[in-house]
Amino acid sequence: MSSHTTLSPPVVQDHPTRRPREVDNRAAYVSFGLAYVLGHGAAAASHGAAPLLDLPGWLPTALLGLGLVTGIALATAAALRAQHGATAPEVLSGKLLGAAWITAFTALFLAITGLTSVLDHPELQSVLWPAGSGLVVGLLYLAEGAVRRNVLHYSLGVWLAITSTAALALAAPAFYWVLAVGGGGAYVLAAALEHRRLHAL
Repeated sequence: MSSHTTLSPPVVQDHPTRRPREVDNRAAYVSFGLAYVLGHGAAAASHGAAPLLDLPGWLPTALLGLGLVTGIALATAAALRAQHGATAPEVLSGKLLGAAWITAFTALFLAITGLTSVLDHPELQSVLWPAGSGLVVGLLYLAEGAVRRNVLHYSLGVWLAITSTAALALAAPAFYWVLAVGGGGAYVLAAALEHRRLHAL
């Protein structure tokens, strides 16, 4: 027998990195959609020369704000659930995107309060907040869609950003109707398409 022992190369077991689960945006889309339909719809119905409803001025803003906060919370929860099995860089991307929401809305608050204070036109907040929040959400969707390679999310962001800013060219109540129908309808459509997207994976 030979005194030399032939050593076989070590067997390297392949442990593929698990991919994170897809983010299910359906609950967030529905919440944001309700915020647009109820909040902007209430504003549209209570503005104009012959308003359809006699509502207190704070109600449309409260409905919109409640829906947006709920939608952000649902979107955050969905993103956290999807991070199970994600790699460290993907987890970091998710955290940075989450922080971007806080930064963006803080910047929007500072911009609107500063602008209306300098111009001494506090009533502009009733227009700048709906349009500004739509722009911010749309741009954040653009970033999230690009990072997650989610074309539906990205496309919704494009629509929200453009629709919200284009509506500024209209006076009330048309301004609010565009946001309610255009934005709310887009969220309803996105929720339905999100269901199809997740089942096609």
